[in-house]
Amino acid sequence: MRNKGIPFQTIDWKTIPKTRHTGTTGVAYWQTMQFEGLRVRYVEYSADYLADHWCEKGHVVYCLKGEVVNELADGTSSTLTEGMSYIVSDELSSHRSRTEKGVHLLIIDGDFLKLRQ
Repeated sequence: MRNKGIPFQTIDWKTIPKTRHTGTTGVAYWQTMQFEGLRVRYVEYSADYLADHWCEKGHVVYCLKGEVVNELADGTSSTLTEGMSYIVSDELSSHRSRTEKGVHLLIIDGDFLKLRQ
């Protein structure tokens, strides 16, 4: 696939529609910009949110506000607070998110996180 490039643009997240995604508990709101091979999302998890699935997708995640616990299927976990990030490639870990008080995240994922075969 040939990358056609992304021209310079600003994103006013207030103008991007929100989609609602129900978790096992709580709710996530996504505002999504989709480009060829790249997805950029502003995501807000409500208080008491627990993801309804184990995710295998790669992400670059930046915590803008609040706190989120990232649980891994192997039983380990890590906590992101404002100003912290995590990064993982596709299919390298099963992970899910949970919050107590809610969180705002910038999440970037796409073809650049796929494992090369």
